[in-house]
Amino acid sequence: MSNIDLTPLYRTMVGFDRLAGMIDQASRLDGTQGYPPYNIEKVDENAFAIEIAVAGFTEADLEIETKEGLLTVAGKKGETEDGNGRNFLHRGIAQRSFIRRFQLADHVLVTGASLEHGVLRIDLIREIPEEKKARKIEIGTGVPAKGPKLIGKKSATDNAA
Repeated sequence: MSNIDLTPLYRTMVGFDRLAGMIDQASRLDGTQGYPPYNIEKVDENAFAIEIAVAGFTEADLEIETKEGLLTVAGKKGETEDGNGRNFLHRGIAQRSFIRRFQLADHVLVTGASLEHGVLRIDLIREIPEEKKARKIEIGTGVPAKGPKLIGKKSATDNAA
């Protein structure tokens, strides 16, 4: 496995710290990319859900955290129950600890999580701030306006009239 040092990028890319951080994070891949399996569902235009198969885990074994646009789901399983008189001939149900990370897009928030029938469901919603949403600009005729007039917004000249 090759390690790439991105330190020179941090010195030369002024204002692009987040981009360099994302490249750095992408270069560090987890060794357990296939476990546990998950689904990502688009529920609505701005609503999504992540479903993770966590058979054998309880709410106390799972930890969900978001930080700087990164959703981290960790499952910590205690000691195996082999010492309790159980003798497995085949152990196909994986109950090992895991960490699964998801990079969230801008303005995506976690709204809740639930665990049912061995499936952890994390609900997400995209809330775009008003200043980032598209706005309609009214086209005027005749007298040139002093500035663009936004539909639904009153300007100082409208209040004077």
